[in-house]
Amino acid sequence: MKDFLLVYRADFPSMPKGTPEENKAMTQKWMDWIGSIAAQNKLTDKGSSLGSAGNVVKAGNIVTDGPYIETKELIGGYSVVKVATLAEATDLAKGCPILAVGGSVEVREINPM
Repeated sequence: MKDFLLVYRADFPSMPKGTPEENKAMTQKWMDWIGSIAAQNKLTDKGSSLGSAGNVVKAGNIVTDGPYIETKELIGGYSVVKVATLAEATDLAKGCPILAVGGSVEVREINPM
């Protein structure tokens, strides 16, 4: 079995703000989806959502505000799953609720150092 990182991406600032009921329903979809992966014993790290503030450190100790200066699409969060193949991790990602709101899921194998 291998670990795979699921990275959740979307153009969050331009996404329509939902009503409290819609936001609650979306949260429940996320909980159900993550719960279904955990129930299959394939969830290594449930992950978290990521805040919008941050810094980027570049060569020469150059620090810029915010990790999203050059891109429209933001990384909103991540999870780590343990499955046998990239194809299996990709199949899990196909159920991610972010896809219903125009987002995407990047699936990457984690190589131990």
